[in-house]
Amino acid sequence: MNVYKFYNNLGWKNKGKISVDADLFEDNRKHSAWYVKQCRKRVMKFIPKKGENILDFASGPIQYKEYLQYSKNFKIRHCVDFSKEAIKLAKKKLAKKGRYYCNNFFDIKFKENYFDCIVSLHTIYHLKKKDQKRAILKLIKISKKNSPIIIVYSNPKNIISRFKNVIGYTKKNKGLYFYCFENDWWHQFNQIADIKLYIWRSFSSGHQKFLFPNNIFGSLMFRILFYFENLFESFFVNNFQYHMIVIKKK
Repeated sequence: MNVYKFYNNLGWKNKGKISVDADLFEDNRKHSAWYVKQCRKRVMKFIPKKGENILDFASGPIQYKEYLQYSKNFKIRHCVDFSKEAIKLAKKKLAKKGRYYCNNFFDIKFKENYFDCIVSLHTIYHLKKKDQKRAILKLIKISKKNSPIIIVYSNPKNIISRFKNVIGYTKKNKGLYFYCFENDWWHQFNQIADIKLYIWRSFSSGHQKFLFPNNIFGSLMFRILFYFENLFESFFVNNFQYHMIVIKKK
């Protein structure tokens, strides 16, 4: 499915109290709510306590409360998204605190060494394979030295994918286009930036719904999972689904 068409025609439309995007790609169940929110808050550990400009690359409508908190200590949040609906909804939440760019990221001329922080959640792996390196290099170029670029990305060598390979399970992807490089791919930028990987969330929403029941027992399982993710972070980064890549230009 074409990512541009999806988010310009359907993705940000309402489906009940949530968006179509949230309905398709998030675990919105009652007993997963605490865990899902805690994972979103993990990004804030790496966001500076103060600054002038923060860039939100593929901001969407800033649809979760935790996302809105990312820019609370900055004067301006710069929202980039190719969806007109996403930008319109982001404006309602940020008003004058935002700057808005409804355009292709590669066509926007940002100043070099400009941003005090950059966040990009579930975006880079939706870019074409050949464009991902180009996007990372541009993000590094427009960020200030030693300022964090925080990217939520997916690990193609996660434990679920490995298990499917062992049993010979194959399924043609009919969802949005995505391509994920393995974790080692990120270290090609070591000469110009410090690269570190941290856990964001262990499972995709679909696998999460299958493995964790929506009851009190499921709530307990999520709390135990969160505890072990923090305790054995490197293990979870290398073997589970989503991680944060934190890049700081040298």
